[in-house]
Amino acid sequence: MFSLSVVARVAFLRWLSSATLLLFTMVSMAQAHEVLPAIGDMRASDGEVTFEIRANLESFVAGIDLTEVADTNESAQAATYDELRALPPADLASRFQFFWPTMANGITLTADGQTLTPRLQSVDVGPVGNVEQVRPSTFTFSAPLPEGAETVQIGWAAEFGVLVLRQMDVPEPYDGYLEAGAVSDPITLAGGDQASGWQSFVDYIPVGFDHIVPKGLDHILFVLGLFFLAARFRPLLLQVSLFTVAHTITLALAALGYTKFMDDFFLGTFGIEFIAVVEPLIALSIVYVAVENIFMRGISPWRPFVIFIFGLLHGLGFASVLAEFGLPDATFVPALIGFNVGVEVGQLFVIAVMFLCVWQALRVDRGANEVGQGFAVYGVLLAISLALIALDPAGLAALLENPVWLFAGPLAAVFVLCIISIARRDQVEAYRQIVAVPCSLAIAFVGAYWFLERTIL
Repeated sequence: MFSLSVVARVAFLRWLSSATLLLFTMVSMAQAHEVLPAIGDMRASDGEVTFEIRANLESFVAGIDLTEVADTNESAQAATYDELRALPPADLASRFQFFWPTMANGITLTADGQTLTPRLQSVDVGPVGNVEQVRPSTFTFSAPLPEGAETVQIGWAAEFGVLVLRQMDVPEPYDGYLEAGAVSDPITLAGGDQASGWQSFVDYIPVGFDHIVPKGLDHILFVLGLFFLAARFRPLLLQVSLFTVAHTITLALAALGYTKFMDDFFLGTFGIEFIAVVEPLIALSIVYVAVENIFMRGISPWRPFVIFIFGLLHGLGFASVLAEFGLPDATFVPALIGFNVGVEVGQLFVIAVMFLCVWQALRVDRGANEVGQGFAVYGVLLAISLALIALDPAGLAALLENPVWLFAGPLAAVFVLCIISIARRDQVEAYRQIVAVPCSLAIAFVGAYWFLERTIL
């Protein structure tokens, strides 16, 4: 009977596992319709409170629940969203005006605890432009204030997503990042609610974390690419430290406005934003680290320098996120540091989760006599991940801001590879050949797809 050689069997396992991982993760890399926070400016004058909101109106009108997706392409209403995105400004404004009563019902607005009724004042829709990009639009609503009102609170339904709220034209203004469904603290109409430096630092840590887990799928893949080179402390510490230092530098420079000249240059010379160049390069960084994992068993002499350069690019990517909602002027530095700390915690969380996932397979590969324990652990983990995919709990999907299978699917594939690795523990470098290399291949494929999607697709 014909039998495959060891080399052929390993090649087949690599191909099969990479294809499985690719299938589970490919969709996540299409980010042409990325969900962004709404930005609101609040003013109070002449007995009235007014909110000017810059937001993606198409997502509201289409009925997309922004807590469930990180990209509108992932929504069941994606086709409707695309149709709205192609509408002329006047037509979309008319559609939003028709939708307004529904949205108004989802807005919580009170003054000194008394409920206010928001009234739509105006809608300003941006030009059609590139339909693959989010169209900037603004709507303004207001409400009369009760006599002698001192404070206002606002929030809106969770499906409308994040609201970044800024108080205007008062001393020491309020500045808040309201997670989906959250209601603001009472905002003193006369001002004085400005957060302290410590409060801003603490408040922006979860914002930075959120932009890694679950929103930063490209950064997650890059960090996993670093992890799968060698799951040992020293090489991993070196890589992550270099990456951290590099992206901290460019994040700080960009947030302080020192990279604006690059935006001006690319817009003036090529007619494109600088971030449109950075994003494909970030995708190539994912491809590079993943491909090098396949051919290198340790850190090459050039890898630290390459990772540092890629870290600079990723920092510019983080800065583009910050630019969408800005940082409070008075506590800019503490908020920036908090955001960066959140990013680092998110990266370490990704590494810790993956290390826990492959830890038992690594121990067996390194000689621990825990084969039965390994099969039992991965059997249970595989069953849990498959159950999560089948049940698709709504609460977990809302927390992940993506379908549950998008995360549970790749983990299930990793658990299968770990089981195979333990079963073939007598093979030289079983963990590397059966787990690390296939995972790196899958990461490289996704990065390559993302590069094409950002450039020519």
